Amino acid sequence: MRIALTGPRGQLGTELVRLLPGNVVPLARDRLDLTAAESVGVTLTATQPDLVINAAAYNLVDQSEDEPQVAFAANALGPRLLARWCAEASVPLVHVSSDYVFSGRLDDGQRRFLPYRETDRPEPLSAYAVSKLAGEHFVRALCPEHLIVRTCGLYGRPPERGKGNFVRTMLRLGGERRALRVVDDQECTPTSAADLAEMIVALLDAGARGTYHATNAGSTTWCELARTVFRLARMEVSVQPITTAEYGAKAARPGYSVLSTSRLTQTTGWAPRPWEAALEEFMLSIRME
Repeated sequence: MRIALTGPRGQLGTELVRLLPGNVVPLARDRLDLTAAESVGVTLTATQPDLVINAAAYNLVDQSEDEPQVAFAANALGPRLLARWCAEASVPLVHVSSDYVFSGRLDDGQRRFLPYRETDRPEPLSAYAVSKLAGEHFVRALCPEHLIVRTCGLYGRPPERGKGNFVRTMLRLGGERRALRVVDDQECTPTSAADLAEMIVALLDAGARGTYHATNAGSTTWCELARTVFRLARMEVSVQPITTAEYGAKAARPGYSVLSTSRLTQTTGWAPRPWEAALEEFMLSIRME
């Protein structure tokens, strides 16, 4: 099988390159510009893939509020171009999306406490979230043979320095300061990019189509995640809980964005391991870098 993979240098793309069977063709931005129809058409036609996986995205959540057109071009129009090409070529498309398509609120505005299923109604709160949801809609509408995988709180080991995530940011800040203030009223599931890649491969092996949620198991807040990171790293850093309002980020985030993975388990037999176990393994691996 010949697989075209966008975003091969990112956290998830790195793991997919390692795990995917067959001949993986990495299509980084210097080979394929997701925002240009000609680039997408010419590159994919030349590649002649049996499967396309889109692991590329514009993930600067706050910056998207200032440049929504950039986020929309990468997260919505790019997947639209991929979906059109895949539909015309009769090639399946795997597209990775985000927990941020949900608001974390119930219909009456109260905080949600029940993991989201794939059939729950999205309610994006930010320009980034709107762009991710629009990408999903384009893929569903244009490419019959699609697999959309929503995930949450992703961290991993990209080969390129400078590509960060929450875990690495905490380690960097913890090396600079002895006390940090971290949001404690947003609940999610930290997810290992390595584990997510294995879940995607399992879904492909099962011939899955449609929308699936794929994360590690359990949930926590960013504050508790930071404390766990420092405990595992044996760093003496005090973490003070603050509210989202106190933090004052430009873009709104869901207060609760835990995703149910029951459909993933039913389809593949894969039972995601707890986020704590995945994080501990990741922390051990980066000590050896």
